[in-house]
Amino acid sequence: MKTKIFLSTIVLFIAFGSITAQTVPEYRKLKYLSKEEMNKPLTQSRNFYPTDPPEGNIRNVAEYDEMQGVLISYASNYGGFGIPYELIREMAEDVNVLTIVGSATEQQTVITLFTNNGVNLDNCDFLISQIDSYWTRDYGPWFIFDGNDEPGIVNFKYNRPRPHDDDIPIEMAEYLDVDLYGMDLFTAGGNYMTTGMGIAASTDLIWEENTNYTTVEIADFINDYLGNSNYEVTIDPLGEAIKHIDCWGKYLSPGKILIGQVPETDNRYDDYEYVANYFANTLSSYGKPYEVYRVYTPGTYPYTPYTNSLILNNKVFVPLTGSQWDDEAIESYEEAMPGYDIIGINHTGWLNTDALHCRTKGIADIGMLYIDHMPTLGTVAYHPEYDISAYITAHSGFPIYSDSVLLYYKINGGDFTSVIMELETGNKYTGTVSGVMPSDTVSYYIYAADQSGRNAKQPYIGEHDPFVFRNIYFPFDEITFNPDSVIFLNSEQMTNGIPLDIVNLTEDKVYINTITEEGALFPWYVESMPELPYELTGYDTLTLNIMCPVPTSKGSLLADEMIVTTNLESYTEIIAIDSDLLTVIDVNTNEHVRVFPNPFQDQITFAIDKADSDKISIQIFDILGKLIYNMEETINESENYIRISTDENIGFINPGTYFYKITTGNHTETGKLIHTK
Repeated sequence: MKTKIFLSTIVLFIAFGSITAQTVPEYRKLKYLSKEEMNKPLTQSRNFYPTDPPEGNIRNVAEYDEMQGVLISYASNYGGFGIPYELIREMAEDVNVLTIVGSATEQQTVITLFTNNGVNLDNCDFLISQIDSYWTRDYGPWFIFDGNDEPGIVNFKYNRPRPHDDDIPIEMAEYLDVDLYGMDLFTAGGNYMTTGMGIAASTDLIWEENTNYTTVEIADFINDYLGNSNYEVTIDPLGEAIKHIDCWGKYLSPGKILIGQVPETDNRYDDYEYVANYFANTLSSYGKPYEVYRVYTPGTYPYTPYTNSLILNNKVFVPLTGSQWDDEAIESYEEAMPGYDIIGINHTGWLNTDALHCRTKGIADIGMLYIDHMPTLGTVAYHPEYDISAYITAHSGFPIYSDSVLLYYKINGGDFTSVIMELETGNKYTGTVSGVMPSDTVSYYIYAADQSGRNAKQPYIGEHDPFVFRNIYFPFDEITFNPDSVIFLNSEQMTNGIPLDIVNLTEDKVYINTITEEGALFPWYVESMPELPYELTGYDTLTLNIMCPVPTSKGSLLADEMIVTTNLESYTEIIAIDSDLLTVIDVNTNEHVRVFPNPFQDQITFAIDKADSDKISIQIFDILGKLIYNMEETINESENYIRISTDENIGFINPGTYFYKITTGNHTETGKLIHTK
């Protein structure tokens, strides 16, 4: 059983509007072969069998990942391909078109049809297998890479009574010679999409079809077999009984989603807007809210099934019907997916609930060169340089060209320049964006090539739609802490806690994304953590209560750190305790530091030896936790003497107790200072 990285989560959208009850639609809108088939049970004999899930950290291949081919079928019992030859010709220009046929005789029939209609036979192969229908999207295989970076197929129980169709993932695993995993859920590919980076989505049909499992158990299947720790289960704003998500929504990248749109006079309008707004306020796989694009799909005849499109490498095939909204649909895709070749496919057979996405299924390139990168996006704090890292995997097994892992970037409106990304450890590569000035906008993408002849970009389309971030230069911090440091000095503070104010110094909103919840060196913790991300309005204050439930006696200051991150920067707050109050913490103190005289009057000396770095940091805090002295110096390997005069800092004027923290490399030592008259 693999180790889960994230907690499995379920999200149910609760619509503000209501979906008007629908009459039972004509059987074809539900993708049934006949009215009689609608009444057949799903318990027919089939070859599906459940298995243990893949091992390790799993990645579910997304539709916009690299594809080596596309799966279609020739269903002679149901009128043939279900897609026009124009689409087959276009797909066969670039990838292998794998057609399922029922026999060798049917294969010859299809070859003749392809030849007569100008299809490139050099890019055509055939899988001889019995089938019941041409909806390869719904019953076709779901591709994954397991924790060993090995490709595999996840099979499921097809939610139609078609045992031949249900066997196609098994046949495909044998055809591609990859591992097969059986996930014991009823579902269909039209009601499933994934970002390829840990998130998947379906409508609540998945719950209706699997009442033998709880919603949490269903989400666990999606996590355990497909590696999607976040499974977003939604209402169906379309209002059709089929309830497939591809009838109204589509992931365009890990950070983009396309949602249909209906007029305000449509009774489904509130539901569509609710779903669109939900995604606009939900974090994508890129850690930012989704970029939500809309395409107008009123659903009136001629039909408008525009979200039911196919992304096939750098091409996007959009179903068109002759509707007055066809041109606008193409424009919506061009806006959302710059650099892709947007191709409209006209066909009289498209329905609002059944178009070309339903009748095609991408076949993942099982030897793909994959660039795993969490992009820098939006507004960031100013730095003259930014390190960009990515994990690059050559699933082909061929070596990656070390001089062909490149970071391309441009600043503002300039031209792209490239730098080599250096291999650090394992498969992690890092390159640096340099020469950045305050308020600059940086656009970038990553390129790699391996010895199999493959190359890849991230984002997939590269320079046409790069990652973009803009820096903001702040001469002052966004936030401050009051007090400067939280220091526990008595048992009363440990019992009641010490309030810590996080103050917004600006008139703008500050979004606090993370807060360290508990200590690493001693057991302090934040009582009543706020829900994150937390919106701190202009000049407002967030008050946390810092607790430390450990009693009595050790002998020096023990200092830890709380890290608070916003959209722009990370901030550090010292959390410390007079370790005279501690008994259970094993702390190495005064191993390499001597302080004299102590107590002191005008001057104090720190003698440091055996330093594990030539850099040293000395910080001194007053009894209220305020940082009054902060120094960094370069030292040598032998014993070093650093003298500090009370004249150097006004904070030493008053006699009393102070605390020091000395850091060399990875080593930190702390202690008390007593200042006398």
